[in-house]
Amino acid sequence: MSAPTYARTLAILSFHKIGAPSDHEWDTWFYIPEKVFIDQLEWLRKNDWDVIGIHGFLRGLSDPGSLHERSVLLTFDDGYQSIPTIALPCLQRFGYPAVVFVPTDYIGGTNSFDLDNEPVERICGWDELRCLEAGGVTVQSHGVTHRTFSELSPDDQREEVEHSKSILEQGLYTTVSTFAFPFGDGGAPETVTPMVAKAGYRAAFLYGANSVYLPEHLPVCDAYRLDRVAMGPDTDLGGILGQALVRSMS
Repeated sequence: MSAPTYARTLAILSFHKIGAPSDHEWDTWFYIPEKVFIDQLEWLRKNDWDVIGIHGFLRGLSDPGSLHERSVLLTFDDGYQSIPTIALPCLQRFGYPAVVFVPTDYIGGTNSFDLDNEPVERICGWDELRCLEAGGVTVQSHGVTHRTFSELSPDDQREEVEHSKSILEQGLYTTVSTFAFPFGDGGAPETVTPMVAKAGYRAAFLYGANSVYLPEHLPVCDAYRLDRVAMGPDTDLGGILGQALVRSMS
């Protein structure tokens, strides 16, 4: 079978925290030092990856021909304050857009949903989220309570999907069109996917598969179960994306 004429490759990278932990005695894989983050952005530039915003990404899901030969979406989960204070200046230095997924119950609070595994960190407040929007980082939904979808009832799942969208759209005067499942758990696709689509989302994201969308995967057959590359301080970005390009040309 011949390769698609549009021969595009699409990657989605998923970050959490940039910089050092607030508790310097407790570090985890989810913290990427600022220098390493800059090196990762520099690698994308040097290797001709086109960093796209959410609108270009959504268009590319159904129209791969609109994408650059190598396109990548940068996403951040949870909305930590290190995004506006550390990540945003780095992104702006390169002229890169990004997306941040925020659980609405924790806006202006802390990551109490994850304290068994991670140090206490502040989550962005509304003013910081507006600053991100103004700076090219689109704010989207990560649910309301940051709970695992497979453990929720259908009514609770619907509340997570619908209420978070409403809260963000009212607070930011913007359109929320994408959803990232907390902990990467999307629940049962046969029930959750129609629910997310009915709520008005155009795409939804999982986490951690480290897979890349090759030409044969585009257009994407299921925009509501999108895989992302989990980014940490030791992620071999060149290996993951470089190998994907080799496969795309074979």
